Amino acid sequence: MKLPALDRERERMIVEYIRYRIAEADAAAFEEAYGRAARALTAAPQCVDYELTRCVDEPGRYVLRITWTSAADHLEGFRKGEHFPAFFAEIRPYVESIEEMRHYGPTAVRGRGGSVPTLYEWAGGSAAFERLTETFYGKVLKDDLIGPLFAGMDPGHPRYVAMWLSEVFGGPERYSAERGGYAHMVRQHLGKAITEPQRRRWVNLLMDAADEVGLPDDPEFRAAFAGYVEWGTRLARGNSQSGATPPLEAPMPHWGWGVAPPYIPNS
Repeated sequence: MKLPALDRERERMIVEYIRYRIAEADAAAFEEAYGRAARALTAAPQCVDYELTRCVDEPGRYVLRITWTSAADHLEGFRKGEHFPAFFAEIRPYVESIEEMRHYGPTAVRGRGGSVPTLYEWAGGSAAFERLTETFYGKVLKDDLIGPLFAGMDPGHPRYVAMWLSEVFGGPERYSAERGGYAHMVRQHLGKAITEPQRRRWVNLLMDAADEVGLPDDPEFRAAFAGYVEWGTRLARGNSQSGATPPLEAPMPHWGWGVAPPYIPNS
């Protein structure tokens, strides 16, 4: 997994907006047609996601939003590819109803509203993650398999990891401000040659500690929490191997409810 490549891919992504004006008598057929056309979008490797919305104030207006991996992938890959004929066959009757069809690129202005709590807030904030890491590293130091990896551990290490987890899950950006961010964390794993059994023990002990300190045990939180732990530990294991040269300039990961960083498998 190449994090700079992820950033480049995110920058290349474009959003296509197609605005329609549809007569009330045709609305049901229009939505049904797009329901069928969406099968081609689902199958197209150039399509990231899509959504058809209907205006509440003026029900005759619709907006189709499609995120493409790039403008070229849309115009060359999709439109000249195997899935476009089936897509166009469904929406052809409504082409003359299009009022706008344009590509838009992302800007630096993005974020989330406050209607849904962050994983950090749901877990109980900094205090919850500090309890977690204190309990966890108490177990680590007594463990025969991974204890040696932490011989001579800085007494402040549990608190630093709590800062990292807090920031990853949507809390204050203290690890970036005080500890050097992603680059500093990556350096902690270089040359450690972490084995898969060690990684799994690390994960198991952390999950045991989460139970002991009473982190929320609802399926939604634990699934997101476990997803990050698996992602992060597998990345750390890879970065720790001999000859690994992980990028240090990558941004901090940020994890949400069912949301992970974009993934591009190594080819």
